[in-house]
Amino acid sequence: MAFPADRPRRLRTSPAMRRLVRETRTDPAQLVLPMFVAEGIDEPQPISSMPGVVQHSRASAREAVAEAVSLGLGGVMLFGVPEHKDATGSGALDPDGILNVAIADARDVAGDDLLVMSDLCLDEFTDHGHCGVLDDAGRVDNDATLEIYGAMGVAQAAAGAHLVGPSGMMDGQVGVVRAALDAASHQDVAILAYAAKYASAFYGPFREAVDSSLQGDRRTYQQDPANAREALRETLLDVAEGADIVMVKPAMGYLDLIALVREHVTIPVAAYNVSGEYSMVEAAAAQGWIDRERAIDETVTSIRRAGADIVLTYWAAEVARRA
Repeated sequence: MAFPADRPRRLRTSPAMRRLVRETRTDPAQLVLPMFVAEGIDEPQPISSMPGVVQHSRASAREAVAEAVSLGLGGVMLFGVPEHKDATGSGALDPDGILNVAIADARDVAGDDLLVMSDLCLDEFTDHGHCGVLDDAGRVDNDATLEIYGAMGVAQAAAGAHLVGPSGMMDGQVGVVRAALDAASHQDVAILAYAAKYASAFYGPFREAVDSSLQGDRRTYQQDPANAREALRETLLDVAEGADIVMVKPAMGYLDLIALVREHVTIPVAAYNVSGEYSMVEAAAAQGWIDRERAIDETVTSIRRAGADIVLTYWAAEVARRA
């Protein structure tokens, strides 16, 4: 019988061969570890819906940042969990507020050996849980929120952030933050823009992680999961406003969006492997339904293969240890 001249299986014959021809690789420097730092706690507090992830105390956060440096991670993305909230999220601007002191702690530990990134959004700080301030009708006031975002960006830069991450999906947020940073002589602080952030069901465990006070939902400002062209429009607006990196969030259900964005921009593309995606794998693995390590590696590889230069993932440290 005739045999095919081209036998692709030759390139799969052994682990060494598969390593040699592997098309997509993940270096620890391409991974960012999201971290939650809580006010008023002395020990890390487990997050029940995210096994293995904690709300850090300031001390344990410093230790985690030091480990991230030693592992060669690209960065940490910091979220603050304050004890007190109000209607305007005033804690976000307080130099002694939990997020700003966590940024300062991280920068003190890491110096310039690791990028300290900070979430620039009001949802952790408002008593209503929305990403901006509300008007008299209870709607998120886009332009009033932008004023606070500008001041928040300056506060985070002053605390030591290398990159700030506007994540509230307010129209014009990148341009306002860029202008505020430049006016305050923080021209070197970069913007990681949450350019295509969807109103996703996969954020559920994150709400526990930040003790969310959300009332209602965020569908009037986060993207409709059904829309792709709109996401590209949002992304290109952020690029035009001065974004240094653009991000798609979530990642696993939006690999097509990562690929679309990668095709249309020349700046780095990030993707956020979010809490619900993490927890699904952990829950299935705990039941013995899937091979945990293989599922983690396959998840991160798929995000990289789709076109993400940078992956934010709660598995960042674990993946780096096994790299």
